[in-house]
Amino acid sequence: MHLTPRPILLTRHGESIDNVRGRIGGDTVLSEAGELYAKKLAKFMDKRLKNERAASIWTSTLQRTILTAGPIVGLPKIQWRALDEIYVGVCDGMTYEEVKKNMPEEYESREKDKLRYRYPRGESYLDVIQRLEPVIIELERQRAPVVVISHQAVLRALYAYFADRPLKEIPNIEVPLHTIIEIQMGVTGVQEKRYKLM
Repeated sequence: MHLTPRPILLTRHGESIDNVRGRIGGDTVLSEAGELYAKKLAKFMDKRLKNERAASIWTSTLQRTILTAGPIVGLPKIQWRALDEIYVGVCDGMTYEEVKKNMPEEYESREKDKLRYRYPRGESYLDVIQRLEPVIIELERQRAPVVVISHQAVLRALYAYFADRPLKEIPNIEVPLHTIIEIQMGVTGVQEKRYKLM
């Protein structure tokens, strides 16, 4: 039951150098477009949350989310390891083309069942969902707006929880870069707005 009407704003970090290169995992800095998004996000949040003294910003511990939150001033920032991107294990730093070429059986397994597929020495979507449990409990407890700056797999799982989407849909939910998904929770249920900043 979401009894306190308040928004939860979900956004991916600004485009990173690895996004540009098509590499998965990693912990690179933002590209020029990513830095521009961080500035636009700060302006947007300044307007959107100007009367919300108790709002907070939650990021992962990876530098691309911390750098995206950087230009936002006047709000507390909390880092959660549970908000880190799905851990891709031995595939860290590879492109999907390289995975397909060097590990065809892994590529096939992932294509068949993205939800349950676990990267070698890494995680599956189901692992991510499990580690997000304390974050979700804390989000439910909040009475003020929360801005979550995280990663695609993580935001898909959070979005699915609040939008009450079936488990099997999670790996295919669209969470584009440079877009804010605002989920308004209240007694009548959940409403959603999307803002494309670039």
